[in-house]
Amino acid sequence: MPPIHESLSPAKVNLALAVIGKRADGYHELITLMACVDLYDHIQFDFQSPAISIRCRAPGVPADDANLACRAAVRFRNALMRKTAIKSFGLRMVLTKRIPVGAGLGGGSSNAATVLKVLNRRFDHPFTPEELASLALPLGADIPYFLYGQPAIVAGIGEKIQPYRGLRPAALLIVFPGIGLSTAKVYAALNLRLTKCEKKLRNLLLKKKAFEAGVHLCNDLESPAIQMLPDIMAIKTALSEQGAEGTIMSGSGSAVVGLFENAQAAQQAREGLSTHDQWQVFQSRLLV
Repeated sequence: MPPIHESLSPAKVNLALAVIGKRADGYHELITLMACVDLYDHIQFDFQSPAISIRCRAPGVPADDANLACRAAVRFRNALMRKTAIKSFGLRMVLTKRIPVGAGLGGGSSNAATVLKVLNRRFDHPFTPEELASLALPLGADIPYFLYGQPAIVAGIGEKIQPYRGLRPAALLIVFPGIGLSTAKVYAALNLRLTKCEKKLRNLLLKKKAFEAGVHLCNDLESPAIQMLPDIMAIKTALSEQGAEGTIMSGSGSAVVGLFENAQAAQQAREGLSTHDQWQVFQSRLLV
């Protein structure tokens, strides 16, 4: 690998998300259907640097060792030093953000996973995929999924990943209302007695059916998120009016995903949403 390396870091969408309980340690148990999409951040890696650092000009994104990508690099370095004769290494990263922050699209987790994968290749794969996932999980529940990178049913607190092959290459619009949501606050507002998505997801798994937008889209976190940010419902309504086969908030929000029959339909819908200049609209597709 050359001393200067560049890599793309994809966003993800949750096409179904069921919250099935809360553990004694405070973590919520989930079952979710996740897929990556072709909306990317860009990371440049300079291995000639004497220390681990990151630069990012995006508002609200740490440009120091609080950044999740930087924390992933430090965690990898420390594990590498314990496992091999390598004493240390430096890395300077330049992160260019396109994935909105606080949108439920996993940008920070994707950045961290991309760093772990690039470093594992750089040092000739000292860690197995399982070991890399174990390194990743304490940093964030979505990071092991991004290491896997294919459509999957993810359960527990992110550590259980089961491949899912029932998705077709769908065209998407991802709409960010311009305001992010705090994951912790959305979960705190969730009433577990009112969740309803677990049955849909389990039926999808047990019957091994292909995913259908009009049937299986469901997110238990939508209700509390909409109470906090009514624009989410306005976006869902607008996407439906523009012909979306189905809509869903991704993760803990605030981005909303609309699924369309094809790219042309998605493009027409994007043009129809152009009057909402406060919304950021991304045309994308599932990576299946």
